Amino acid sequence: MTAVTQRIRAYWDIDAVTYDDSPGHQPRTAFELAAWSAALSRLLPPRPARVLDVGAGTGFLSIQIAKLGYEVCAIDLSPGMLDRLRDNARRAGVKVATTEGDASAPPLERFDAVVERHVLWTLPDPAAAIEAWRRAAPEGRLVLLESLWGTSAGRSEQLRRAVHSSLRRLRNEQPDHHAEYESAVRDQLPLGAGTPPERLVSLVEASSWGIARIERLRDVEWATRRAFPSAADRLVGVAPRFAVIGGRDLP
Repeated sequence: MTAVTQRIRAYWDIDAVTYDDSPGHQPRTAFELAAWSAALSRLLPPRPARVLDVGAGTGFLSIQIAKLGYEVCAIDLSPGMLDRLRDNARRAGVKVATTEGDASAPPLERFDAVVERHVLWTLPDPAAAIEAWRRAAPEGRLVLLESLWGTSAGRSEQLRRAVHSSLRRLRNEQPDHHAEYESAVRDQLPLGAGTPPERLVSLVEASSWGIARIERLRDVEWATRRAFPSAADRLVGVAPRFAVIGGRDLP
């Protein structure tokens, strides 16, 4: 394990303690969960199927997929995150297999789909990770669940995020994470400034996944906006959510 990877694991072990306190990390309303279920049902291959959730964190995505009737294996670098995932899965009444390890080194098993949610930005070599995920699902499907954020998202999105952050500070709400990444770590991350959809499509199509498809997750955006605590938040809106899908059996 490299020094950068060790520091990333240490960061997420600390963050695991409060990670689920953020509604953005762990949507709670029935309306939001229904929107996510609809999107996942649309994007994943037909059941029964085995799904690998890479960089699973505390398990939001793994649990929603398991509730839909899929067999799910979750891998994460952080043992603290996996402890939370197992607790969350137990409370949700679903079974999720867990593996501690780097998202770029998936288990030597066969899966029908590989999914990730907001993980690519924190990988030192996202291109290598995407290629490794193809080896885990050589006949399957890739689903990258991402959003526009960071300096790569453009000025309008940066302004929206700044206004939303100001509203949260006025309500004395805690930030989404315990701290920002150290600059020495972020500088080692090719997508550390954001995950523009054009870049992700290029990464997928440059890999053995081949042709990619992109879909705007407007239903998830709508549900997320409706769950905001105030009219001001709803007016400011949410960052665009999107999925990049790869594989021979594109829906």
